Amino acid sequence: MPVEITWWGHAACTVEDSGVRVLTDPLFAPRLAHLRRRRGVLPPPDAAVADVAVVSHLHADHLHLPSLARLAPGTRLVVPRGALRAVPGLARLAGVRGLAVTEAVPGDVVGVGRGVRVRAVSAWHDGRRMPWGPQRVRALGFVVEGAGRTYFAGDTGLFAAMAAEVGPVDVALLPVGGWGPHLGPGHLDAAGAARALAALAPAAAVPVHYGTYWPIGMDAVRPHEFHAPGQEFARLAARLAPGSAVRVPGHGERVRFP
Repeated sequence: MPVEITWWGHAACTVEDSGVRVLTDPLFAPRLAHLRRRRGVLPPPDAAVADVAVVSHLHADHLHLPSLARLAPGTRLVVPRGALRAVPGLARLAGVRGLAVTEAVPGDVVGVGRGVRVRAVSAWHDGRRMPWGPQRVRALGFVVEGAGRTYFAGDTGLFAAMAAEVGPVDVALLPVGGWGPHLGPGHLDAAGAARALAALAPAAAVPVHYGTYWPIGMDAVRPHEFHAPGQEFARLAARLAPGSAVRVPGHGERVRFP
């Protein structure tokens, strides 16, 4: 199961398996609307080098058009079905940059090459492009299947069918926080992610989606919700899922499994 994970911050990761690079939810901006990147230097240009990029849902901190514009022409991009209709800027960008866009629903499988494929799975999250539009586009998670099996949960709450739908995996990339002092429905905090880990029972896990962006002017508001989720997840996982080894990388750090 030789898999390498690089965490770039927030939900952006590179999963390297069998020589294939899969980039998740790229967000490479110093600022997004009212959010400022508070920790971790901006990812280097080679962070955008990927054979395929996946987008879990349409929220602007996951489907970020300027970051997608850094992908090389011809890069395959997997997005939830309906994304091209819901986000006209995505369709324009794909045409200008020559991105090969595949729209997916849970159960769809996209072959990447060299024996690697990406399988879309469900997520429990409001997937629409805020603040416009009705709820028409489903949020997704993805399983990268190659020499190993790596689950990228995207942004999701814990739901009853998660483990059954995801199936056996070796590494789980689980969201453990957010970008503000409160999390609403459809999210995992450190405790929820530890419960999800216990249900999934992978060999290893990496916490993501925390400790990167925070609302401008709110640095002193519940700072533990910004700094603590990664280590808190590791602490809770040791109790609830002792069979899963948790690695907590810093921004830009690469970890290897096994």
